[in-house]
Amino acid sequence: MSDRKPVSVLFVCLGNICRSPSAEGVFRQAVHSAGLAAHIHIDSCGTGDWHVGKAPDARAQDKARQRGIDISGLRARQFDASDLQRFDFILVMDRQNLSDIRDIWRRNGGTEPELFLSYGNSSHDEVPDPYYGGDEGFEAVLDLIEEASDGLLEAIRERLA
Repeated sequence: MSDRKPVSVLFVCLGNICRSPSAEGVFRQAVHSAGLAAHIHIDSCGTGDWHVGKAPDARAQDKARQRGIDISGLRARQFDASDLQRFDFILVMDRQNLSDIRDIWRRNGGTEPELFLSYGNSSHDEVPDPYYGGDEGFEAVLDLIEEASDGLLEAIRERLA
């Protein structure tokens, strides 16, 4: 495995302050626990530019911290067409994100975006945006992300084998 280029994973949501940084943090921890940190590059971004440069939402940070995950150092950035060439996996949180990124992908080629929860076994296919809700929404997001992260990690292990 050490001779290979690291596999790169990009998580995408709307503003890059709730779901995608949570996914980045959860998946980074899973990768670290699996001993694969040297083999997998992880990042996150948003389709919009409203929060560029800002830290994740305080509620997302708090709920992640309660699970032993620190996302406080992450900063929001906006998706760029060059990401389609730079990342092996582009995993979006919902159908609107998928539509937005697919429009860019159709014009530029590269890695085709896909719904992140397609790697999980949940009955959900979208990670709901918890921004306008209460704390329970952030908990539910982390539960969905953790479950899908297991499936994603397994898919990447197969790719690295």
